[in-house]
Amino acid sequence: MSLQTLFLDIGGVLGTNGWDTAARQRAADHFGFDFAEFNARHKRLFDQYETGHLTLAEYLRGAVFHVPRAFSEAEFTDFMRQQSVAWPVNIAFFRELKQQHGLRVFAVNNEGRELNDHRFATFGFGDLFDAAVSSCYAGMRKPDPRLYRLALDLSQTPAADVLVIDDRPEFTEIAAALGLNTLRYESLAVTQTALTEQFDLS
Repeated sequence: MSLQTLFLDIGGVLGTNGWDTAARQRAADHFGFDFAEFNARHKRLFDQYETGHLTLAEYLRGAVFHVPRAFSEAEFTDFMRQQSVAWPVNIAFFRELKQQHGLRVFAVNNEGRELNDHRFATFGFGDLFDAAVSSCYAGMRKPDPRLYRLALDLSQTPAADVLVIDDRPEFTEIAAALGLNTLRYESLAVTQTALTEQFDLS
């Protein structure tokens, strides 16, 4: 097997899942509003935000600021950004792997534009990713197989020469059905072992 390209998820692989259920619960606790109502509104709106059809301000107006609040949109946005925490050791590992093996690396991730831009501005991705096939730019989100097909088109790499690394099994299953090699991320140590034993990358 001759791998040429990695398709990496970001949240859960290179850093925290920035706006998952736990982060939303923390927001409700921190700002003192009802989580259940917020989460119900979030679920109706977030797919549209992640696929670039809503701005962050529009999502927040629908999910949080549909009623007067004692805190500002700017304060809430800052809190959201704080939930995105990089894992520098992981980022450094994949950067070194790319350099050692001459790989191309593409981000294939679900994220809203403003949060995605924040991660790219602060996580030090400049010399890691060759391109970002992010849901907010592509207008579609995993598990839609079209996102992987788009990434294949943009990378101009045969599916058999691509490795997808993602922490969500439902996403690696979709990628595998398209003929891509897949590896579910569990920890950096497990990933390093699998890359060495299964793909001869160390």
